[in-house]
Amino acid sequence: MKFPSLFSPLKVGPYQLQHRVVMAPLTRMRAEKPSLAPRPLNVEYYAQRATPGGLIIAEASPVVNTGFGSPGIPGIYSEQQIAGWRKVVDAVHAKGGIIFLQLWHVGRVSHSSFQPGGALPVAPSAVAISSEFKAMTAEGKVVEYETPRALETSEIPGVIDAYREGAKNALKAGFDGVEIHGANGYLIEQFLQSRSNLRTDQYGGSIENRVRFLMDVTKAVIEVWGANRVGVRLSPYGIANGSGEADPMPLYSHAIKSLDPLGLAYLHFIEPRSSGAGRAEVNHQNVPSAMVLYRPMWSGVLITAGGFTGETADAAIAAGHADAIAFGRIFISNPDLPRRLRRAYPITPYNRATFYGGEQKGYTDYPAHDEMAQA
Repeated sequence: MKFPSLFSPLKVGPYQLQHRVVMAPLTRMRAEKPSLAPRPLNVEYYAQRATPGGLIIAEASPVVNTGFGSPGIPGIYSEQQIAGWRKVVDAVHAKGGIIFLQLWHVGRVSHSSFQPGGALPVAPSAVAISSEFKAMTAEGKVVEYETPRALETSEIPGVIDAYREGAKNALKAGFDGVEIHGANGYLIEQFLQSRSNLRTDQYGGSIENRVRFLMDVTKAVIEVWGANRVGVRLSPYGIANGSGEADPMPLYSHAIKSLDPLGLAYLHFIEPRSSGAGRAEVNHQNVPSAMVLYRPMWSGVLITAGGFTGETADAAIAAGHADAIAFGRIFISNPDLPRRLRRAYPITPYNRATFYGGEQKGYTDYPAHDEMAQA
């Protein structure tokens, strides 16, 4: 019996992938200002990383102007942003690639400087992120997190509708699908977890109630796209942005079992060893594996991400723990990553100092292996 590998084909929703090397959604803070629309530099970046039958999950994009937590992030709520993303999508499609957009709202990970009129950011409950984590202002200054304002029950349908509108806008921009960002301590995960959700209405208290917001958002997005072009990202053992559930198993088992019958394109995990990897180098030891623990509860396509090499990715797929592997940091520095992994070419190290903000440096100036060989 031949086991699948990174370079076996895979059906994801209606799409046939030619390989299982997925580009993870990566915040890079290089959108045009002040429109926060993708610009030609972003088009070049994504086109460099597109491959025939390869899946790119484009960076997290707020569905509403109150959903930002960092400057220079592209949005998906204005006509300019839709037009900017359409150019990205067209460039990826011209290379034969498939591209989903990650829909985002940061909730309490925002700051009043991003909010109209300097209002407080919103969250399920008025619980601040602890001082060990730092917020970023709209000007890029590092400050303490503020205590957010708890959403009124009557406001929640409007937030769900913002996700629905973001999904419609992604469809207008020509994307092949969308991924709902339910990980890394942002708004959806704030509703999921007991430390950030102290509500007493139908969105708080029991696990079923805390999962309700995720389910309502997912169903709203499915209304736009159909289930087989919608993915969901979760980080059950994550600790990013002050997140973390004391015992994740009951909560995430319920969430995954609730999502499973919907027929989604995929479920996407962040492995716990890499939680918080966007802000620092981490490799948490002696932590559980999300893909191993939750795979038995998920009948669809499972993508996982977090510090994989070509060898460990191949092993995870061959063992049946995951169907595809999303790569982030090494996809930044290796625009031709699928080819490098297939041919066992050397991997170019990334430069963390150029991850966020800036121009070409550390963004579009990493050469492909064949270009390096000719230099």
